[in-house]
Amino acid sequence: MTANNPDNDPPMVEDNRLSYDEAVHYVVQRNAAAFAVHPVFEEEDDEAPSGARVFVLTADGKGGHFMRFLAGRFFSGAYAADDIIEAGDIPDRVRELRFLPTRFEEDWFSDQIQILIGKLMSASGSAAPHMPDYENAPQKHAAAEVVFPVAFINAAKKPH
Repeated sequence: MTANNPDNDPPMVEDNRLSYDEAVHYVVQRNAAAFAVHPVFEEEDDEAPSGARVFVLTADGKGGHFMRFLAGRFFSGAYAADDIIEAGDIPDRVRELRFLPTRFEEDWFSDQIQILIGKLMSASGSAAPHMPDYENAPQKHAAAEVVFPVAFINAAKKPH
């Protein structure tokens, strides 16, 4: 018979994530970056996230740091937020997140949010076997001869 003692739980697996303070030290000392992702769920559907908030800490090149904050829906080309937040203005709730060391290229911030997350994960060197490869996923396109019926756009609605 085994005792139900929480002190007997196996140790957590090391995941290379850093506290906020450790991430700031990392990015400033190495002139690097670290990121965290927070999923966003719809009120009606808490099964699967509909988007994400991405927090990228990066060195400013002058011995300090700032945060790039992006938020958006998955599979959308537009972000709901794309802000640069100075170190002194970073909210306390962000300081509670855990960050992964990474690197980035500026043009990644124009990708869809799920592709950005995939690139940041890949650049972190952390394995994410459960993460789909959205960037290289097969794309479905209509044939060249397919025409959208433009008349439907401004068509008057028929009374019922």
